[in-house]
Amino acid sequence: MMPAVPLPFVIALLLAILLFQLIRQNEPSLRPAIIFTAACTLMVIIGGLRWTFDVRFIRFLQPVMASMLPAIAWYCFTGAEASSRIKFWLHLAPVGVVTVLSFTWAYWFPPIDLLLAGLYFVYGVALIRMASRGPDALPVIRFSETLQALKATKIAGCTLIISAVSDVLIAGDFDFYQGAHAATIVAVVQLLLLPVIVYGVVTFGRSIPEGEGGAISPTGESAPVMPENVADNLIESIPQPEMEPVTSQEASSESGADDQQIIQHIDQIMRQQQLFRDPDLNLNRLARRAGIPSRQISGAINRVYGRNVSQVVNEYRIEEAKRLLQETDLPVTSLLFEAGFQTKSNFNREFQRVAGMTPSDYRRSVSSGE
Repeated sequence: MMPAVPLPFVIALLLAILLFQLIRQNEPSLRPAIIFTAACTLMVIIGGLRWTFDVRFIRFLQPVMASMLPAIAWYCFTGAEASSRIKFWLHLAPVGVVTVLSFTWAYWFPPIDLLLAGLYFVYGVALIRMASRGPDALPVIRFSETLQALKATKIAGCTLIISAVSDVLIAGDFDFYQGAHAATIVAVVQLLLLPVIVYGVVTFGRSIPEGEGGAISPTGESAPVMPENVADNLIESIPQPEMEPVTSQEASSESGADDQQIIQHIDQIMRQQQLFRDPDLNLNRLARRAGIPSRQISGAINRVYGRNVSQVVNEYRIEEAKRLLQETDLPVTSLLFEAGFQTKSNFNREFQRVAGMTPSDYRRSVSSGE
């Protein structure tokens, strides 16, 4: 009779296969997902060794490795931004604390499981809050895939919170049952949650365009990179008032003028350069092409239109799709790509939102002259 392979090692094997597939694809946007999957694989192996062979060194290593996972997950969802990469090192402080506590655990038995639970809970809530800000909170994500990316971010946040609950259960099991059920809890949590959060990280990674370092035009040519801290030349061209006290009403008026300047410039480059036809267009690329910081674009569009940038860009795409439906015989499955969409489901959803009918119904209404 063949010996049974412990469940953690089966999970580790599956994660290793996924890791190999991700590495083979050699996509820069998937590098954070590769790092996260590798960390998950290593953590599962360490957990399997801890609960199968109870090696003393593994007891020390397991909580240290577990404390790294939330920071790595956070990097996967925010690490594309330079500012996030700088701040990432601050996220390693909890790892240092857990390392010290784990090393000295035999002397004073600190509540490491509860600390890990708090760490996972904080990161989980942070990811959910980031996703709740909407598509404009993810400037590196293609406009056509913001909904999937937001869903993946929320899934990852919920998964971390559930992991926090499992850490509390493990701590309680050691307090009341001497850890009799801890191995089972760990195995079940890893089996159910790790594939889910890895899926979320990979989905998010695939939503980031290749070559995010520079904006790509619909013709495929690279556009010059404009640093976000460079002021918009249009904004600078607005006459500056004399240094006199400014009332709130005047300040609001000036802000509205700035917003209108930004909106007009975005509309101009959208129509003249047809940026909306770029399927990889995201907020960062739009900002570089416009020469306006992404936060200013997002704020102006939100205040003027009451919608996010993704929705407004899709409205330009729907406008182009309407033109194609009226003037050409292209099938819907072809013209959606011409308009800048990547999936039929996203195209149909946005068309229904903007036009109030399906693309096929719109073509029939135009043909019948209704």
